[in-house]
Amino acid sequence: MSVVIIGGNECMEREYAKMCSKYGWKAKIFCKPQADMKNRIGNPDMMILFTHTVSHKLVQNALKNVASGTRIVRSHTSSLASLRSILADSAE
Repeated sequence: MSVVIIGGNECMEREYAKMCSKYGWKAKIFCKPQADMKNRIGNPDMMILFTHTVSHKLVQNALKNVASGTRIVRSHTSSLASLRSILADSAE
């Protein structure tokens, strides 16, 4: 299963990836806008938006380019505990 994380802290990217792999998810993490993001997002099973640490423009761009069957989860905090909670809830 694949997950795309939009937002969060750049210094936490490695920790986000470790946490996702611990729960069996393959993660792509975009903490800031990147070129050709439309093609890089792909067709994930779930998209996590850390809304406190991301611009509205990046959120709108990501939502516009995601597939219709993708589950979208919004979280105001970008902590590991928040990510762990989201991944644990989706595993059930």
